[in-house]
Amino acid sequence: MHTFGGNVLFLDRSDINTDEIIPAKYLTEITKAALKPYLLEDLILEGFEQKRDIADKQVVVTRANFGCGSSREHAPWALEVNGVYVVIAESFARIFRQNMFNCGMCAIELPAETIDMLFSQFSGSATSVKVDLDRGELNFSADGKTEAVSFQVAPFDHELVKAGGWVDYADTKY
Repeated sequence: MHTFGGNVLFLDRSDINTDEIIPAKYLTEITKAALKPYLLEDLILEGFEQKRDIADKQVVVTRANFGCGSSREHAPWALEVNGVYVVIAESFARIFRQNMFNCGMCAIELPAETIDMLFSQFSGSATSVKVDLDRGELNFSADGKTEAVSFQVAPFDHELVKAGGWVDYADTKY
């Protein structure tokens, strides 16, 4: 199982698609590691600088419909190889969300009001979050401010994450 939590990258935009997460021109790479330098390479977001902003981040907080577009496992793989095992958003594209859980990663959905609060209180600060998957709790902290946020993950998705992904889950069950 991955370690969940860490430093947060805030991406204040909805509809970040899989081509922005990992451009299609890199889908011919034969290893996950080869995807590492290209994560979010094509993302256009005011103030965002790919090389600077991704370094040392393990969690992404964003808006609605993250991972829309083409259904490809390369998008979660590009996050994974960069040490990003948690994405927190208002909503996810269905296939992207399931690919995250299938890879043993967390796609955590929170209400729009909660996402708004996280952006207003923590965006622009060096923010970290601790993820307690079993208790369903996120603990954000930055500049002396803290905020606990509850979340839910479906029981089967929880089992996938705890097992380390679909392949490891299947190895223990079948």
